[in-house]
Amino acid sequence: MEKSQQKTVDVLCAGHASFDLVFAVPENLLPDDKSVATAFVRCGGGPAANAAVTVARLGYRSAFVGYLGRDIFGDMHLAELEGEGVLVEHVVRGDPQTPVSAVLVKPDGARSLVNYRADLKPLPRGKIDFSAMQPKAILFDGHEPFIALDLLDHFKGRSVKFALDAGSLHPGTELLYNRVDYLVCSKKFARQFTGEYDPQRALDILSEHAPVVVITLGERGCVWRGPEGIGDQPAYSVKAVDTTGAGDAFHGAFAACIAAGKDLAYTMRHASAAAALSCTKLGARRSLPTKREVDQFLDTSPRTR
Repeated sequence: MEKSQQKTVDVLCAGHASFDLVFAVPENLLPDDKSVATAFVRCGGGPAANAAVTVARLGYRSAFVGYLGRDIFGDMHLAELEGEGVLVEHVVRGDPQTPVSAVLVKPDGARSLVNYRADLKPLPRGKIDFSAMQPKAILFDGHEPFIALDLLDHFKGRSVKFALDAGSLHPGTELLYNRVDYLVCSKKFARQFTGEYDPQRALDILSEHAPVVVITLGERGCVWRGPEGIGDQPAYSVKAVDTTGAGDAFHGAFAACIAAGKDLAYTMRHASAAAALSCTKLGARRSLPTKREVDQFLDTSPRTR
């Protein structure tokens, strides 16, 4: 295919998309409790889909690769992605319903989430033709492992940077953790994989498998190791309204920064700021910040350890 026909994007995000039904509840619910929600939001969700929106809101060009059903939730989610400027030509539609999540957000911003995926299976290898796409970075969330393998094979040796959002240890992340340039994992994945509760010890082990490793620690910030050395980024202090999607915002901002060639210190500050800001509104998709919001936040907000 001619180069002029190719679409260059900063970040291609491959993985899970769902539709979120978010309820703010006034108290922690006990067994057999009933409650009346104080607020309700419906919006698209899913790690890779939210990351793609984050990239777009930060002023970069993004694409999403994944599945949406031919149902009302899939239609609404696709319209959201298109409205955000995310390229969606590699979204696969089908008869299995779009995954749906019910999210209960508690008064302190913590949430409980239930996701329903019916009998949805990962997309098979060879399902998508990527010949017209030229990304600078590719972010996987592990939920479309066979598409991820296709992307790794297709773009290997083309100066594309690969990153994995490893939220937990499952077949998808097990398949990809040692095939990416950036392993950006949660403390849950780090503990499951290494058996270590000490982040620095887990970092030592994980660094044997990827050139750059980041472990996110929630309100404790994150630690990392790579060619530029070892570092830690304190979390930014905000009043949490809803922590759903904070990791998605972090990974989207992280991928945007590495696509732009930023160093790790810069990348960690901006990814951490994006994650913090995403906690200040109800609904993961609605809370994803813009470049202006991140820049203003970094100019004015103190850090905390």
